[in-house]
Amino acid sequence: MTNKKMISALNGQIKEELYSSYLYLAMSAYFESENLTGFANWMRVQAQEEISHAMKFYHYIFEREGDVELQALEKPPKSWKSTLDAMQDAYKHEQKISQMIDKLVDLAVKEKDHATSAFLQWFVNEQVEEEASVNAIVQQLKLIGDQRGGLFMLNRELGSRSAD
Repeated sequence: MTNKKMISALNGQIKEELYSSYLYLAMSAYFESENLTGFANWMRVQAQEEISHAMKFYHYIFEREGDVELQALEKPPKSWKSTLDAMQDAYKHEQKISQMIDKLVDLAVKEKDHATSAFLQWFVNEQVEEEASVNAIVQQLKLIGDQRGGLFMLNRELGSRSAD
């Protein structure tokens, strides 16, 4: 059984993971409006992945005899200045989520909750991958600059992403 303080923190992370999905769905809608269907696809897949992360926390709380308490989500932004701006926001968001996971790990260690600490290691590793994949797109967009042909090619590449 996991203590109430840890369960409360895990419930907070469910909210953050669901907000991540909401944010990426908003980004997908923005990219659709810009006729960047590949970017939109990439973000829709990312939104689905974030829901699966939330569900991992959801199921874990029940496994540890806790109560899931869903919290209200903020409204995400609707538009961005540019494709690069949106992807930089996604990268910053992933960095924020990494920090939140780190705080959960710190709390689990402080509370001597070894099961939760072990559970969270998957998320620690996942966040390394999340940050790297978004940052790779940011760096490619910076290289492309104002070259529309490069944006077209990257858009086509991102359109091939599918849910695992």
